[in-house]
Amino acid sequence: MSELRRRPLPHDFHPPVASFSVVSDDVTDGAPLKDDQVFAAGNVSPHLRWSGFPEGTRSFAVTCFDPDAPTGSGFWHWVLFDIPATVTELPAGAGSGGMAGLPAGAVHVRNDYGTRDFGGAAPPPGDGPHRYVFTVYAVDADRLGPDENATPAQVGFMLRFHAIGRAQVIGEYENPAAG
Repeated sequence: MSELRRRPLPHDFHPPVASFSVVSDDVTDGAPLKDDQVFAAGNVSPHLRWSGFPEGTRSFAVTCFDPDAPTGSGFWHWVLFDIPATVTELPAGAGSGGMAGLPAGAVHVRNDYGTRDFGGAAPPPGDGPHRYVFTVYAVDADRLGPDENATPAQVGFMLRFHAIGRAQVIGEYENPAAG
């Protein structure tokens, strides 16, 4: 197992919570990402659909994190929260471009590209495969608390205390070395 594979996931530091299911038409667990989810090719947020979340769920949050980025702190590609509990699916593109299908009231914070949307995979050439962890959190509050000016770390802090369930799907992407 490579050093990259040993890097923890962001919720490894959170208390255990109930698990539920998330599926995607665009991301297959353990498989390479489609070009649409790559920064230079499509840069489109993937379709996600979830079910089986715990009773008491009042809203959802969705994140995409690359724990394998060579930064010492990973790389946040997407941080979205305050998704109403009645919404159990995001179409492809809900977090990018014209944000078609983004539920009213949902809040994006800046990702590590510095934009309030989904930013696709873009590992350095030759850095090996990176994991892109798409996580859906079931939240015990209608509003998580932060606003659009929060950092991903602030949102993660709030999720530590308000997540009552979690589902994930992990895609991979590798940018081969040039030449």
